[in-house]
Amino acid sequence: MTDYSKYKAVLVEKDDRVATVTLNRPDSLNAVNDDMNADFDTLFHQLSRDEEVDAIIITGAGRAFCAGGDIKNMDARNAAAARDFPMNPRDPGQLLNDILDVQQPIIAAINGDAIGLGATIALFCDITIAAETARLGDTHVRIGVVAGDGGAVIWPPLIGPNRAKEYLMRGNLINGAQAARLGLVNYALPAAEVMPKAKEIARELADGSRWAIRWTKQSVNKLVKKALHQVLDTSAALEAVTFVTPQHREAARAFVEKRKPNFRAPK
Repeated sequence: MTDYSKYKAVLVEKDDRVATVTLNRPDSLNAVNDDMNADFDTLFHQLSRDEEVDAIIITGAGRAFCAGGDIKNMDARNAAAARDFPMNPRDPGQLLNDILDVQQPIIAAINGDAIGLGATIALFCDITIAAETARLGDTHVRIGVVAGDGGAVIWPPLIGPNRAKEYLMRGNLINGAQAARLGLVNYALPAAEVMPKAKEIARELADGSRWAIRWTKQSVNKLVKKALHQVLDTSAALEAVTFVTPQHREAARAFVEKRKPNFRAPK
C-alpha cells in the first residue's frame, strides 16, 4: 500500500480506488508555501504509480480551494533576495507537467476561492467543479508580477485569447457561476453540492475502462502540453524578472501592511 503520511501540507485519503487530495493549510487559505511545494515534488508521481487509485479528486480544506502563492513569504523572500541576489525561482513547469502526466483522471472540487497558482492548479485538472460563490482569478498583476506560473497557458484555450488577456491583465476575479458560463470550469453548483458531484464523477471514472480513460486523457493533454511548452518558458522567465522590480516589492509590502499598493510611487 502506498504511504502518503509523509506529506506536511496535503492530506491524501483513499476510498475504493478514488483518492481525495486535500490542500491542507486552511488557516492560510491553502496558500502554496515551501512545505506544499515540497509535497508537490513527489505527490503526483506517487499518485500516478498507485495501482489502488483510478480517479483523483483535489480540493481545499476550509473555505478556500487555494489562495495561490503565500504573499507574506514573498515579502520575506524579497528581503532575503536583496542580500543574496540572484534568486533561484522555482520552475512552475515541473508542477504543471506532473499534473498533466498523472495517468488517472483528476477532478478539481473547487470548494472556495482559487486564486493565482491556485486557479492554475484547478484549471490544469481534467474536470472542474466550482462552487457558485467561489472566486476564481489570476491576480499576478496585482502583486506586480507576470502571470507566469501557468495562467497564460491555460486561460486562452478555455475562454479565448482576448477574454483571457483581459482577466490576466486586469487581475479581476469572477465567481463560479460566471466561470461556468464562460467555459472556464465544467460545472458551477451550490457549495454543498460540489464534493458530492466530484465523487459521483470520480466513481463513474474509477468504474470505467481504465486504459481507455487514461489514454484518452493522455491524447487530449498533448494539446495542453503543446501550449505549455510554447508559452511557459517566456511567461515564467518574465515573471522571475518582475519578482525583482520595485512594483512587486511595493505590492508584497502593501499586502503585509494591509494597504493598497502604489505602483506609481517614485522608483
